[in-house]
Amino acid sequence: MELLSLTVGRLQENVYFLIDENKETLIFDPGAQAEDIKELIEEEGLKPIAIVLTHAHGDHIGAVDELRKAYNIPMYMNEIEKEFLTNTDFNRSLYSNENITVEPADGYYPEELGKWKIGSFEPELALIPGHSPGSTVFIFKDNGFVIGGDVLFKGSVGRSDFSYGSHMTLMAGIEQYLLPLPGNTVVFPGHGEPTTLQDEIASNPFLNGATR
Repeated sequence: MELLSLTVGRLQENVYFLIDENKETLIFDPGAQAEDIKELIEEEGLKPIAIVLTHAHGDHIGAVDELRKAYNIPMYMNEIEKEFLTNTDFNRSLYSNENITVEPADGYYPEELGKWKIGSFEPELALIPGHSPGSTVFIFKDNGFVIGGDVLFKGSVGRSDFSYGSHMTLMAGIEQYLLPLPGNTVVFPGHGEPTTLQDEIASNPFLNGATR
């Protein structure tokens, strides 16, 4: 399994490409710059099989429809946020004058989150709301990494100052689902550089004193 990334858009959002041995690829959070994403796909010889969303804020969904049509692939998300695709207040793009909307999802994650199989990939899904109500983290325990969206960053955590946000809920989810993982687990965030759980426990001001 291989993981590539491309940083796109005004908010420097990280698009991730999870690739198996046959080059079949999941595209995580294609937020903008569809042409650049397609160029990377062609250069690497990737075979996209689906788009998956950690959450549906505008900076994570802006290139969804163009890629979905270009490769004739489905998009999956947490059903909790289905209205975010057409509500520019909920997805926050209203406030950057981008007004991003996306066609409905082709499918949703299981209501009972846990192991989810798609193609050859089988991540464990965990709901960690607080930044957004449907923020879903993809945990690849056997491979030692997490694709976390805007839940946990190097030195910080996701914003929670939205009408639907909650810092306490966000921190509770991080404590429940992320902190029990091995310390050397790599977190690939929606913005910024990758980090490890042990580094964040040691130095992140929001996690200082956290125990596992």
